[in-house]
Amino acid sequence: QVQLVESGGGLVQAGGSLTLSCAASGRTLSTYTMGWFRQAPGKEREFVVFIRWSGEGTYYADSVKGRFTVSRDNAKNTVYLQMNSLKPEDTAVYYCAVENDGRGLLTSAGVYDFWGQGTQVTVSS
Repeated sequence: QVQLVESGGGLVQAGGSLTLSCAASGRTLSTYTMGWFRQAPGKEREFVVFIRWSGEGTYYADSVKGRFTVSRDNAKNTVYLQMNSLKPEDTAVYYCAVENDGRGLLTSAGVYDFWGQGTQVTVSS
């Protein structure tokens, strides 16, 4: 069992920055990959980025590439999402998720095993 808690969401102006955190507890030793997804009202859940926990490897959605940076602190079981140059279209609830066995299409929400409660990010223009 894995528990995930996101934090750091809030209201920022366009062009601003925000850092999200996702703290994991439980059976994190078996966690290979952490993903960030977001969902805006009336829209499908959208892939943002994943980061592998064993070895280096990240993959960003084109919509955030060059603006967002994912990082990890395995000793603290925490993943961070640094968001810069925020745009109004980044407004969404942001979720972190864990994929335990490292298998599957990691840009797809359906392959993830555990999810956090989400944190709201609102970017005003």
